[in-house]
Amino acid sequence: MFARRHPILFFLCVICACFTLGVVAVSGVAVLGAFALNSGISGAIASPRGNIGVVEVTGPIMSSQKIIEDLQGFMDDDAIKAIVLRVDSPGGGIGPSQEVYRELMKNRDAKTVIASMGSVAASGGYYIACAAQGIVANSGTITGSIGVIMEYANIEQIAQKIGISPVVIKSGEYKDMGSPMRAIKEREKQLFQNLVDELHAQFVSDAAAARDMETDVMAKLADGRVYTGQTAMKLKLVDRIGNLDDAVQWAGQIAGIEEELIPVYPKADKMTLFKKLAETLLQDVNWGTKLSEQFRYVFN
Repeated sequence: MFARRHPILFFLCVICACFTLGVVAVSGVAVLGAFALNSGISGAIASPRGNIGVVEVTGPIMSSQKIIEDLQGFMDDDAIKAIVLRVDSPGGGIGPSQEVYRELMKNRDAKTVIASMGSVAASGGYYIACAAQGIVANSGTITGSIGVIMEYANIEQIAQKIGISPVVIKSGEYKDMGSPMRAIKEREKQLFQNLVDELHAQFVSDAAAARDMETDVMAKLADGRVYTGQTAMKLKLVDRIGNLDDAVQWAGQIAGIEEELIPVYPKADKMTLFKKLAETLLQDVNWGTKLSEQFRYVFN
């Protein structure tokens, strides 16, 4: 018999088969659970009776897709009379922050949008919040940090110690500027500084326009420092002190909603639970080489 002639191989085959069946079984349970859980959540949270849509922006803003989809969904829903943008983010990428900002500015006249700041709404988080018609922050909310930062690590000396000598073939003088394998030249540093200054000017200009504030006034506040919600209100960076419920009440008041205010959230993705399970199971599996980012180039 095969098992007797090749016991080790047979044992490995049995282990692989058991592992495969286990993964399939767990995945099946996760999918069924996700559909069942989402069915309950949809009825409780994404109820058609709602009239105030709540869009959450949580964590670093690295993509605008989900935020914009949620905003557009509520904008197109006639039952939703106003939207509350709940921001609890330290900032994020330049592009995604600008895309959300633009989406809000385009629809300013369509529906009332009030921003509610959580524990932190700084940098890119403030960028998108200022596009709302009003901002509500807690007294201890950390906000501001209006600015742009670009940074990278230089590992030239480490490379030399371990005997690594980079070879670069480039099409232009500045194609490899910012390489971690060599020191940056003054001209290259100036080019990066010009880029950061230009993006910072865009941030200041957009924030000033959204807040109906003189650009020079906003520029004086935009030196990268952070403010508490209480101080931000004195500086007119936010409008009111309050929590999420206060923001909902204000949005309903501006929108002229006379009936009971019922906040609703976007419907959860039916595959969310399965995705989280898959990420947990596979987070330690190396599927290939990851290219590390040389720059952290964000609103921060």
